[in-house]
Amino acid sequence: MSLGDENGYGDSGRGDTGGYGGSGQTRTRYPDRDSDPYGSQRRGGRSSSRGLVTVVGVVVVLVAAIAFANRGSDDSGSASGAGGSAPKASTTAPSGEDPVRSTDATGIPSGFAHTQQGAESAAANYSVALGSTAMFSTAQRHAIVDAVYAPTVATERQAALDSAYSSKKFLSNIGLNDDGSAPNGQTFISRVVPVGTKATAASTDDATVEVWYTSLFGLSGEASTNPVSESWYTTTYELKWISDDWKVTDFQQKDGPVPVGRDQQASTADDMTKAVEEFGGFTYAR
Repeated sequence: MSLGDENGYGDSGRGDTGGYGGSGQTRTRYPDRDSDPYGSQRRGGRSSSRGLVTVVGVVVVLVAAIAFANRGSDDSGSASGAGGSAPKASTTAPSGEDPVRSTDATGIPSGFAHTQQGAESAAANYSVALGSTAMFSTAQRHAIVDAVYAPTVATERQAALDSAYSSKKFLSNIGLNDDGSAPNGQTFISRVVPVGTKATAASTDDATVEVWYTSLFGLSGEASTNPVSESWYTTTYELKWISDDWKVTDFQQKDGPVPVGRDQQASTADDMTKAVEEFGGFTYAR
């Protein structure tokens, strides 16, 4: 299996965003060379070759990498959405019910409610775990897969994931050491931030949930050649109620929707590192 060829990482990266955000181009102002530890390592436009190399690192580490590694192809389709008008604000507002009853040893919430709301919360929280830096640790990755996937699926996933995340070529492409650690003086950042969820199908023991999220990925530090950047994706999860909880049986991912970027100055590597170290994540419940 070739992570760079069979899975299409080295060719198109984010590629066609399906028309989201107009032409797909965004404007970004970067800090002066003297004030930014990234220095000469400024990011080019999305259409540049350097931009594509950066996207390689972004796409590989996210949930799509798991699907591509197992299926050997880039399936960018998704479950068809339910008909009707756009959801009202009230449908995503807190309901007053907490669908998460406990948290296991992995730190991943568990014990979700046996409802559509519970399935959506499970999908959002699982997205966070599958897109985290913990996936680069063998022990933590195994624990995450066992906690997120249905038992029959988890057994099949482990070998493929171990192969993907231990690939020296893969790790080198995203700037990590052979053991998956960040080089000295740099901080590895991989974080998924769900923006919203939508159940497109739901029954007593099965649910299809779409999670729209933004991801932060890269290395912050003076010598980083892969500065932290953001990307937008939607992942569709197939969930099944097993042993009193929702578990993933399959999923698909596609790019976007991608918002138009604002003309903001990129933060320095030091500010980015501090932010990731000081701002914790969330447990997602509806």
